[in-house]
Amino acid sequence: MSSTPGATSKAPVVFVDTQVLLAADDVFDPGRRGIARAWLQALWNQRAGRVSTQVLSDYYVTATQRFGLSAGDARAKVRRFQLWKPWQIDHRTVETAWGVEARFGLTYWDALVVASAAQSCATHVLSASLTHDQHIDGVTILDPYQVTPQALGLDKPLTR
Repeated sequence: MSSTPGATSKAPVVFVDTQVLLAADDVFDPGRRGIARAWLQALWNQRAGRVSTQVLSDYYVTATQRFGLSAGDARAKVRRFQLWKPWQIDHRTVETAWGVEARFGLTYWDALVVASAAQSCATHVLSASLTHDQHIDGVTILDPYQVTPQALGLDKPLTR
């Protein structure tokens, strides 16, 4: 599947990595924060965002321990992303992640993100830590700082 606009008729579904969620809260890098927020807003508007329990747990720990976000504020954000019906990590997801790790040389945590994305029927993974435009198990990796939501047609009116 190509990330080129119009290359597919399937509506994009985008799995968001922890680093993008964290970038949306990063007061020290307003440029990245603005880009991450634009992506998240487009995904909310189109109901096209996905996450996993792993991503939300990682977000909570990192936001509170390294970014200084209060536990209450971090919990509120995690609760909001619960509306995306996070993928529950199970045995099948772990087995798939091990396969991705072995075949593509990813870290286990990145492989778990890709496996969760694929199993949650996402078409793309939004991540700055993976290789932009790489295709893994039917999922295309997108670096949010190299492509815009508009490139996926996420600026169109919702027609569901």
